[in-house]
Formats: sequence, C-alpha cells, structure tokens
Amino acid sequence: MYNEFFGFREPPFNITPDPHFLFFSDRHEEAFNHLLFGLQERKGFIQITGEIGAGKTTICRALLEHLGPTYKTALVLNPVMTGEQLIWLVLAELGVEPGEDRLANVQRLNEFLLQQLPLGNDVVLVIDEAQDLSLELLEEVRLLSNLETDQRKLLQIVLIGQPELRDVLDQPALRQLRQRITIRYHLRPLSLNETDRYIQHRLHVAGANSRPVFQRRAVRRIHRYARGIPRLVNALCDKTLLCGYVLGTDRLTARHVRRAIRELEGRH
Repeated sequence: MYNEFFGFREPPFNITPDPHFLFFSDRHEEAFNHLLFGLQERKGFIQITGEIGAGKTTICRALLEHLGPTYKTALVLNPVMTGEQLIWLVLAELGVEPGEDRLANVQRLNEFLLQQLPLGNDVVLVIDEAQDLSLELLEEVRLLSNLETDQRKLLQIVLIGQPELRDVLDQPALRQLRQRITIRYHLRPLSLNETDRYIQHRLHVAGANSRPVFQRRAVRRIHRYARGIPRLVNALCDKTLLCGYVLGTDRLTARHVRRAIRELEGRH
C-alpha cells in the first residue's frame, strides 16, 4: 500500500524469514559462524536457540543458501510427527525413495549416506522448532546420529528452537543426546544501536533512498516495545510506515510509533 509513496521496490518489513533481508548483527553473525564452523568441522550435533522472532529460521535459510553443492540437506520445519514419519520425511528431502517400513528406511538412509562419502558430500539434517520434539522423536534423532564410519559421522544434525529446547534437553532421559551436542549458541535480542542499523538495513534493501526517516526517539520507542526481537520490530515498523503514509509524511516520530502500537494491540 505504501511502497509507491516511499519509493520501495518491495515491502521492507515482512515478517517472513527472507534471507535476502538478513541483517548480521554481532549476535546473528556469531550464530551463523557457529553453524558454519560446526558443519565444516563435522561436529555432529549443533544446537541454536533464541526467542520467538529472534531470527533463527532466517539464519537457517541463509546457511542453506550459503552451503555449496557438496552439502545435501534435509529441512524439517514441523517436527510434530512419529519417528517413522521423520525418517520418511528425511529420505524424501534427500530425494531417496522411502521403503515400506522403518527398518527398510533406516537402511536406505544409511546406504545414501555411505554413497556420499566417495563423492565428498556432507549430509545435514536441520530440524526447526525443535522444542516441539517429543521424547520418542528425540531418541530417534539420537539413533540417526549413530550412523557413522570408524572415522566420521555420516549425518550432521542441527537443532533450532526456542529457549525451551534447552530445558527439554536437560531431562535425565536425554543425557546421551545432550552429551553429543558439541556446539551450542543462544541468539540474543538486538541492542538499541543494532535495532537502528537493522531498520536502516531493511529500508536500504527494499530500495529506500534517504526516505523515510525514523527519528532517533522513534527508534528508541520501537526498540523498547519490541525488546530487540526482529519480528516485532518488523511488525511495528510496518504499522508505523502505514501511519506515515496515511498522514502523508516520511518523517516518522515517536508519536507515529505510539499510534502504530495502539493499532497493533487493537487499541484504536
């Protein structure tokens, strides 16, 4: 609605995890580098946690785009399923025809992994929203990590989830799985300065040319409301831009942000 008014090529503050808009704060860059290091060094298990909307999935998608053709990846977005369904989905993601039962599927997965060795390929399983994994499914994931040769793990596994994932993995029943996770990183919210840079980055990517302008007090109000969570920053900035469009101004103040907050919360 406001793209033409502000001169954007595309909406700057969509809440979908688009790697095109990925902003590397110090924290996001650290998370990305932890993932990359873990995969390149074949560490086996990697755990990334962060609050809802902190940018975990965006980093994950950026990583998958960054990995070259020597990586074969399987991405699980909704892990609410049975262990048998998980293996079936992993095979489908890797382009392997699933078998008739769990045993056949595990065998087919192992054969696929062994086929990748002489080709120099690494196979990575990424599970998003991993805090929703049941104990049964987490045990299945642990068993998948047993697929290995004498020299190396055949399957690398990345668990991405909300902070509750840490509590889930702290359960005594998951002691064996927890001990296998060698790289952990918790993605913290943006600082005030990073929030300002984040907003300017997304405006620039969307095609902004010196307008609109979020005044400093407006940015402080956005940061305070969103608590540095990128998804909330996006939602509030989108409403603030709409407010500026309706009022015919490209200088966005704390007053416009407060009005946007009322609209977000349904308090017109």
